[in-house]
Amino acid sequence: MAYQAQPPTLDPHVTTSQASATIGRSIFETLVTVDSNYRIQPMLADSWEQSEDGKTLVFHLRKGVRFHNGKEMTADDVVASMNRWIQISSAGKDHFKGAAFEAKDAQTAILHLQQPTSTALPIMAYGGGNYPAIMPKELIDGADPKGVKEYVGTGPFQFKEWQQDQEIHLTKFADYQARSEAADGLAGKREALVDDLRFIFTPDSSTQVAGLLSGEYDVAADVSYDSVQQLETNSDIQVNVAPTGMLNLFFNKKKGLFTDVKARQAIGAGMDVESILIAAYTDEKYYQKNANMMMYYQVGQWASENGKELYNQNNPEKAKQLLKEAGYQGQEIKIVTSRDYEDMYNGAVALQQQMEKLGIKTKLEVYDWPTFTELRNDENKFDILVITNTPKPEPSSLAFMRKDFPGWTDSPELDKLLSEFRGAPNLEKAMDVYGKMQTWFYEYVPVVKVGDGNSISSSKKSVQNLKWLDGLVFWNVSNQE
Repeated sequence: MAYQAQPPTLDPHVTTSQASATIGRSIFETLVTVDSNYRIQPMLADSWEQSEDGKTLVFHLRKGVRFHNGKEMTADDVVASMNRWIQISSAGKDHFKGAAFEAKDAQTAILHLQQPTSTALPIMAYGGGNYPAIMPKELIDGADPKGVKEYVGTGPFQFKEWQQDQEIHLTKFADYQARSEAADGLAGKREALVDDLRFIFTPDSSTQVAGLLSGEYDVAADVSYDSVQQLETNSDIQVNVAPTGMLNLFFNKKKGLFTDVKARQAIGAGMDVESILIAAYTDEKYYQKNANMMMYYQVGQWASENGKELYNQNNPEKAKQLLKEAGYQGQEIKIVTSRDYEDMYNGAVALQQQMEKLGIKTKLEVYDWPTFTELRNDENKFDILVITNTPKPEPSSLAFMRKDFPGWTDSPELDKLLSEFRGAPNLEKAMDVYGKMQTWFYEYVPVVKVGDGNSISSSKKSVQNLKWLDGLVFWNVSNQE
């Protein structure tokens, strides 16, 4: 696979990086997962039940599951993994405050919650960045703040080698214990149908396409939109389009101009999202304008008209007035993004042009993905981050709602809404709060949403059954060459 970005680590407990998730979830598995309709399904847990008061979840684990080091998985491994994930991951800290797992016996793990949590199972089933991977207890015990020292999971592929800045190599795990149900989304039977997976880091899109056409690569994970026509005319190549994420502008709300809500509102008021989306995605078939916080394919479940009039206002005069009220006096605004993701970089260039037309002095800084993910944690390094956020299973998991994610949203009103949302007995009841959250989104402006983008992966026609769900899925994929 030609893969555009090198992950900072493969330990999902310590990073929200989608590159880490896409590569790592062939190695690691979770207690529960989702099918193609995002319904919760079993994975390492065979079944579970919830107490009447909603505060206890009992997970009955599969028997005979082995880690890549040969050890059989037990509840002790699950408890160590999940308690670490709760304590250090952004998702765990947000949704499971005060919660803890304990082992009842070797095949039973119990989650104790401080209060009913409507989002508990969807968060544990999520397969994107920061997913709750199960690892051997001894590796969890030996981990440091940067992550575990070895990558050992229960998945269909095992970690072989990482050549920094070159490739990550995974190999088929011969003793993998697959589920018996039919494959559906991330659920059901998983098989390693090839002996080796090699993720070759190729941030240059022309290199990806040239390697695919020459036969050097079997898959190009995220090809340039400009290359699609060339690929579509080649009878040996197949092109796939899938929703990739939301293109968002993250404001530094800890330091600088955008600590003032009127300055954030000004950017939202002045923005012409259509021109930024065209720059980022090149064609209307690769993006959707969408005022909802959630992605366009999720609006059947999560939808609200609240604040819709504040999306894509394209009102420069209103923006200039709000900037004046915010006290903007011509200081330089630093826009930061990564060139490793084409939509982020091209969108940032278009944003810069629009901000200059509003009379804002700007500087655009561009980094490789690992440097970007490190730098964005420093409030002295940026004013606006241009990021594509991967889809989440429910709205309270969105990155811009977190106090610890770059941008640093800190809103008492949001805290109340999140408590009400997550404290609902189930997601159906929680949906009633979504409209209030959408109103908050447009009043507080934690980010400005530009729109929803699609990504394009491409492969040789010999590659069969390559699918996408919160990233490319590499199990159950064969190469018929």
